[in-house]
Amino acid sequence: MNTSPSIVSLGEPLIEFNRPKEGDGRTWLQGFGGDSQNVAIAASRQGATAGYLTSLGQDWMGDAFLDLWKSEGLDASRVSRHPTAPTGVSFVTHGPAGHKFDYLRKNSAASLMTPETLAKDYIAGAKVFHLSAIGQAISESARATCDAAIDAAKAAGVKVSYDTNLRLRLWDLETARKKIDETIARCDIALPSLDDSQQLTGLTDAEAIADYYLKLGAPMVALKMGAEGSLIVTAGKRHRLPPHKVNAVDATGAGDTFDGAFLARLLEGDDPETAGRYANVAAALSTTGYGAVTPMPRKAEVLAALNRG
Repeated sequence: MNTSPSIVSLGEPLIEFNRPKEGDGRTWLQGFGGDSQNVAIAASRQGATAGYLTSLGQDWMGDAFLDLWKSEGLDASRVSRHPTAPTGVSFVTHGPAGHKFDYLRKNSAASLMTPETLAKDYIAGAKVFHLSAIGQAISESARATCDAAIDAAKAAGVKVSYDTNLRLRLWDLETARKKIDETIARCDIALPSLDDSQQLTGLTDAEAIADYYLKLGAPMVALKMGAEGSLIVTAGKRHRLPPHKVNAVDATGAGDTFDGAFLARLLEGDDPETAGRYANVAAALSTTGYGAVTPMPRKAEVLAALNRG
């Protein structure tokens, strides 16, 4: 009997400390982050069944994640706990150029994941397997684990979803470009962002970037362009979708919210354009509060905003 959820995501969760722009500079809001777990929660909030694969520390942070995932209806039945390594931490600050991340994640439990302990059967039972370039960048063993996970998904006919999230403090641009291009060629749904892709490809035009990823082998590209909306491209069609206007205060988890919402709607049967419009609204709504997870909208909120136009 298949006990896997529809969407299985793999990566590193991070306890998040977010310093509000209007605060005193010493007060931090504790939340939850890590792009791959954000995607899983965003999908779950849109009504999809979602699960997460990672390793947590034996610490209060790992406990907090398990409590969060239980409250969100996220399946964590295959999450492991490392006996000595800690759960990773991220700090988010805000300035004129937007939000900035700093990390305490070296030798975190998730970075020590190995292919040998990967729950390949769990991935094989899903409909979509999701990962990101951050999961590949945190360590060599994590990169090998991501490769093994893609192998398991491909062997089972599970669609692979991939976010090109670029963190140049984790690896150099040339290494990142080579691995990301290689992964795009193996994925079914590419979820790049415009700013990352401009660095990775050397191209500036959104259409040219989407074409670049199509030519690598991705059948579907959903290019996230922030305040400019999104561009959804397949071999036969392309749709440039306008942004949904909101009073944004923190874009920390917006791209991840787009990913989760987009995947959830595709699984519901939406065509890529309809799924993209829905995901645009979900991502915009997620920027109206602080933190990656807390302001993520639920399905009813997104549908209400869509109906209002």
